[in-house]
Amino acid sequence: MNLMYNICPRIKSLIINTAIMDTNALTKSEKIKQKFQLVKGDFTPSEASDVMMSLIDEKINFHQKQRLQKWEQNHKSNSDEIDDRINQLEKEKQAIKEFITSARNSKSNLNINGILEITIVDNQQ
Repeated sequence: MNLMYNICPRIKSLIINTAIMDTNALTKSEKIKQKFQLVKGDFTPSEASDVMMSLIDEKINFHQKQRLQKWEQNHKSNSDEIDDRINQLEKEKQAIKEFITSARNSKSNLNINGILEITIVDNQQ
């Protein structure tokens, strides 16, 4: 399913440009934190559901793949942290569904403002 919504059209070029950007040209704060506008706009409940469920499902799939990779490396590995995150995302997904249903029942549209903030973490401590 390849649906088109008001998902930031410049994200593709932004990702490409960021990947090839000379980090020396960035200021100190730009090197540490960046914000990306992924979704912005008014959506019907159906559109909002498609956008939000796709985002949540992708994140759940990411963690399921992580769990499988961890298990493949060590069949006795503990996946409690990953399982907890998947459960948390499933609860968020249900809450989003309920919220969208209430908007649908009141014949209202929804405004989504999805900003993703990425921070560089120095793990060489």
